[in-house]
Amino acid sequence: MHRAGAIILILLICFPVLLAAQEDDDGWDFYDDGFSRGDQTFIITLGTVFPTIFRNQGNTIDHKIKPPVGGTGSLAYNYYLTPHFFLGAEASGMFLPTLAKNTVFIIPLGIRGGYQFNFRRFEFPINLTFGMVWHRYLNYRYYGIYLKGGASAFFRATYSWSFGINSNWYWFPEWTKEDGVRSKPKDVYGNFIDVTLSARYHF
Repeated sequence: MHRAGAIILILLICFPVLLAAQEDDDGWDFYDDGFSRGDQTFIITLGTVFPTIFRNQGNTIDHKIKPPVGGTGSLAYNYYLTPHFFLGAEASGMFLPTLAKNTVFIIPLGIRGGYQFNFRRFEFPINLTFGMVWHRYLNYRYYGIYLKGGASAFFRATYSWSFGINSNWYWFPEWTKEDGVRSKPKDVYGNFIDVTLSARYHF
Protein backbone atom coordinates (compact mmCIF):
# COMPACT_ATOMS: atom_id res chain seq x y z
CA MET A 1 0.00 0.00 0.00
CA HIS A 2 2.82 2.38 0.90
CA ARG A 3 4.67 1.45 -2.32
CA ALA A 4 1.58 2.16 -4.42
CA GLY A 5 1.18 5.53 -2.75
CA ALA A 6 4.80 6.41 -3.46
CA ILE A 7 4.42 5.47 -7.13
CA ILE A 8 1.28 7.61 -7.47
CA LEU A 9 3.06 10.56 -5.84
CA ILE A 10 6.05 10.22 -8.20
CA LEU A 11 3.73 10.10 -11.21
CA LEU A 12 1.85 13.14 -9.91
CA ILE A 13 5.08 15.13 -9.84
CA CYS A 14 6.87 13.75 -12.90
CA PHE A 15 4.16 13.20 -15.51
CA PRO A 16 3.28 16.89 -16.00
CA VAL A 17 6.99 17.73 -16.16
CA LEU A 18 7.44 15.27 -19.02
CA LEU A 19 4.48 16.84 -20.80
CA ALA A 20 5.84 20.30 -20.22
CA ALA A 21 9.13 19.35 -21.83
CA GLN A 22 7.26 19.23 -25.14
CA GLU A 23 6.02 22.81 -24.84
CA ASP A 24 7.50 25.80 -26.60
CA ASP A 25 9.62 28.02 -24.36
CA ASP A 26 8.22 31.21 -25.90
CA GLY A 27 5.76 33.42 -24.07
CA TRP A 28 7.27 33.50 -20.58
CA ASP A 29 6.28 37.16 -20.25
CA PHE A 30 3.11 36.00 -18.44
CA TYR A 31 5.20 35.99 -15.25
CA ASP A 32 5.20 39.77 -15.25
CA ASP A 33 1.45 40.01 -15.86
CA GLY A 34 0.37 37.25 -13.49
CA PHE A 35 -3.19 35.98 -13.79
CA SER A 36 -6.15 37.73 -15.39
CA ARG A 37 -9.92 37.55 -14.99
CA GLY A 38 -11.26 34.27 -16.36
CA ASP A 39 -8.10 32.23 -15.79
CA GLN A 40 -8.75 28.82 -14.25
CA THR A 41 -6.74 26.15 -12.46
CA PHE A 42 -7.29 22.49 -11.69
CA ILE A 43 -5.28 21.10 -8.76
CA ILE A 44 -4.42 17.52 -7.80
CA THR A 45 -3.07 17.13 -4.26
CA LEU A 46 -1.66 14.26 -2.18
CA GLY A 47 0.00 14.19 1.23
CA THR A 48 -0.39 13.43 4.91
CA VAL A 49 -2.52 14.85 7.70
CA PHE A 50 -1.81 15.15 11.44
CA PRO A 51 -4.33 15.37 14.31
CA THR A 52 -3.50 18.20 16.70
CA ILE A 53 -5.89 19.39 19.42
CA PHE A 54 -9.32 17.89 20.18
CA ARG A 55 -11.52 19.83 22.61
CA ASN A 56 -14.53 18.85 24.68
CA GLN A 57 -16.18 21.31 27.12
CA GLY A 58 -13.07 23.47 27.01
CA ASN A 59 -10.73 20.59 27.84
CA THR A 60 -8.17 18.86 25.62
CA ILE A 61 -9.01 15.19 25.06
CA ASP A 62 -7.13 12.18 23.68
CA HIS A 63 -8.10 11.69 20.04
CA LYS A 64 -6.62 8.15 19.98
CA ILE A 65 -5.41 8.62 16.40
CA LYS A 66 -1.99 7.11 15.81
CA PRO A 67 0.79 9.22 14.22
CA PRO A 68 2.24 9.14 11.69
CA VAL A 69 -1.26 9.40 10.38
CA GLY A 70 -2.69 8.06 7.13
CA GLY A 71 -3.10 10.33 4.15
CA THR A 72 -5.16 12.89 2.33
CA GLY A 73 -5.88 13.77 -1.27
CA SER A 74 -8.03 16.29 -3.08
CA LEU A 75 -9.21 17.65 -6.40
CA ALA A 76 -9.85 21.39 -6.59
CA TYR A 77 -10.91 24.01 -9.13
CA ASN A 78 -10.28 27.77 -9.03
CA TYR A 79 -11.69 30.59 -11.17
CA TYR A 80 -9.84 33.92 -11.04
CA LEU A 81 -12.08 36.98 -10.65
CA THR A 82 -9.03 39.28 -10.80
CA PRO A 83 -5.28 38.63 -11.18
CA HIS A 84 -5.24 37.85 -7.44
CA PHE A 85 -8.72 36.89 -6.13
CA PHE A 86 -10.21 33.48 -6.92
CA LEU A 87 -13.26 31.35 -6.10
CA GLY A 88 -13.63 27.61 -6.49
CA ALA A 89 -14.59 24.26 -5.04
CA GLU A 90 -12.85 21.13 -3.81
CA ALA A 91 -13.51 17.50 -2.95
CA SER A 92 -11.12 15.64 -0.69
CA GLY A 93 -10.72 12.57 1.48
CA MET A 94 -8.71 11.46 4.50
CA PHE A 95 -7.97 8.19 6.25
CA LEU A 96 -6.47 8.04 9.74
CA PRO A 97 -5.49 4.87 11.66
CA THR A 98 -6.30 4.66 15.36
CA LEU A 99 -4.46 3.06 18.28
CA ALA A 100 -7.02 0.24 18.17
CA LYS A 101 -5.96 -0.52 14.56
CA ASN A 102 -9.19 0.79 13.09
CA THR A 103 -9.51 3.61 10.55
CA VAL A 104 -11.30 6.94 10.57
CA PHE A 105 -12.55 8.11 7.16
CA ILE A 106 -13.34 11.79 6.49
CA ILE A 107 -14.78 13.17 3.24
CA PRO A 108 -14.98 17.01 3.02
CA LEU A 109 -16.69 18.86 0.14
CA GLY A 110 -16.46 22.63 0.11
CA ILE A 111 -16.42 25.96 -1.66
CA ARG A 112 -13.23 27.99 -1.48
CA GLY A 113 -11.95 31.48 -2.01
CA GLY A 114 -8.57 33.09 -1.74
CA TYR A 115 -5.93 35.58 -2.73
CA GLN A 116 -2.74 34.85 -4.64
CA PHE A 117 0.56 36.74 -4.48
CA ASN A 118 2.70 36.43 -7.63
CA PHE A 119 6.43 36.97 -7.97
CA ARG A 120 7.58 36.02 -11.45
CA ARG A 121 7.67 32.19 -11.55
CA PHE A 122 6.58 31.82 -7.91
CA GLU A 123 2.94 31.93 -6.81
CA PHE A 124 1.70 32.05 -3.21
CA PRO A 125 -2.06 31.45 -2.83
CA ILE A 126 -3.80 31.63 0.53
CA ASN A 127 -7.31 30.20 0.78
CA LEU A 128 -10.30 29.62 3.02
CA THR A 129 -12.75 26.73 2.49
CA PHE A 130 -16.17 26.10 4.03
CA GLY A 131 -18.33 23.08 3.40
CA MET A 132 -19.93 19.83 4.49
CA VAL A 133 -18.09 16.78 5.77
CA TRP A 134 -18.85 13.11 6.33
CA HIS A 135 -17.09 11.16 9.12
CA ARG A 136 -17.11 7.39 9.40
CA TYR A 137 -15.57 5.25 12.14
CA LEU A 138 -16.68 1.62 12.55
CA ASN A 139 -20.49 1.86 12.81
CA TYR A 140 -20.42 5.53 13.79
CA ARG A 141 -21.29 8.12 11.15
CA TYR A 142 -21.51 11.89 11.37
CA TYR A 143 -22.47 14.61 8.88
CA GLY A 144 -21.68 18.24 9.59
CA ILE A 145 -19.70 21.31 8.56
CA TYR A 146 -16.01 22.06 8.40
CA LEU A 147 -13.67 25.02 7.99
CA LYS A 148 -10.24 24.94 6.36
CA GLY A 149 -7.58 27.60 5.91
CA GLY A 150 -4.16 27.30 4.35
CA ALA A 151 -1.32 28.61 2.26
CA SER A 152 0.76 27.27 -0.62
CA ALA A 153 3.95 27.98 -2.54
CA PHE A 154 3.98 27.09 -6.25
CA PHE A 155 6.69 27.20 -8.90
CA ARG A 156 5.38 27.86 -12.42
CA ALA A 157 7.33 25.28 -14.41
CA THR A 158 5.60 26.04 -17.73
CA TYR A 159 2.75 28.15 -19.01
CA SER A 160 0.31 25.30 -18.23
CA TRP A 161 1.78 23.61 -15.14
CA SER A 162 2.94 24.63 -11.70
CA PHE A 163 4.00 22.48 -8.74
CA GLY A 164 3.90 23.30 -5.08
CA ILE A 165 3.70 22.46 -1.41
CA ASN A 166 0.75 23.24 0.86
CA SER A 167 -0.14 23.33 4.52
CA ASN A 168 -3.72 23.61 5.78
CA TRP A 169 -5.54 23.73 9.08
CA TYR A 170 -8.92 21.94 9.40
CA TRP A 171 -11.62 22.51 12.01
CA PHE A 172 -14.15 19.67 12.33
CA PRO A 173 -16.87 20.34 14.94
CA GLU A 174 -19.09 17.41 15.95
CA TRP A 175 -22.32 18.62 17.50
CA THR A 176 -24.06 15.66 19.08
CA LYS A 177 -27.64 14.69 19.84
CA GLU A 178 -29.16 12.04 22.08
CA ASP A 179 -32.71 10.90 21.32
CA GLY A 180 -33.08 13.91 19.04
CA VAL A 181 -32.07 16.35 21.78
CA ARG A 182 -28.95 18.51 21.59
CA SER A 183 -26.19 17.16 23.89
CA LYS A 184 -23.53 19.87 24.22
CA PRO A 185 -21.44 18.02 26.86
CA LYS A 186 -20.54 15.42 24.22
CA ASP A 187 -19.57 17.90 21.49
CA VAL A 188 -16.04 17.44 20.14
CA TYR A 189 -14.00 20.00 18.17
CA GLY A 190 -11.24 18.37 16.14
CA ASN A 191 -8.26 20.23 14.67
CA PHE A 192 -5.96 18.80 11.98
CA ILE A 193 -2.98 20.05 9.98
CA ASP A 194 -1.91 18.65 6.63
CA VAL A 195 1.27 18.85 4.55
CA THR A 196 0.75 18.05 0.87
CA LEU A 197 2.22 18.31 -2.63
CA SER A 198 0.23 19.60 -5.61
CA ALA A 199 0.30 19.63 -9.39
CA ARG A 200 -1.71 22.54 -10.80
CA TYR A 201 -2.92 22.83 -14.39
CA HIS A 202 -3.60 26.33 -15.75
CA PHE A 203 -6.12 26.96 -18.54
